[in-house]
Amino acid sequence: MKKCLVVDDSKVIRKVACHMLETLDFSVQEADHGGEALERVKGDVPDVILLDWNMPVMDGMQFLEAMKALALAKPPKVIFCTTENDVGHIRKAMAAGADEYIMKPFDRETLQSKIELVQSGATHGQPG
Repeated sequence: MKKCLVVDDSKVIRKVACHMLETLDFSVQEADHGGEALERVKGDVPDVILLDWNMPVMDGMQFLEAMKALALAKPPKVIFCTTENDVGHIRKAMAAGADEYIMKPFDRETLQSKIELVQSGATHGQPG
């Protein structure tokens, strides 16, 4: 079973995303900020990370930089999940190591298509 880590400071967003991911046959873990997510990745590297941009303690961009420094043998695919939708933010996220970008609020179909894109390696970083 594929593993996904949902990183968001909103408990509601995590709960909804976890439910969607479980219906897509993912084993799901949660973290409410980048620092907690980094510890989880050090212990058990997921296949996919659904990552919020704006969080306390460690935001999504800081998390990406810290995860890159771990030099993981097989880094997880990262889908940025945020309300930031301008081209500059998208470019910044992709340059920092995100594989895809999804806009909040999102539905199961959009999430599924983004996951399929990152798993196939055909990412393009367009908002969804």
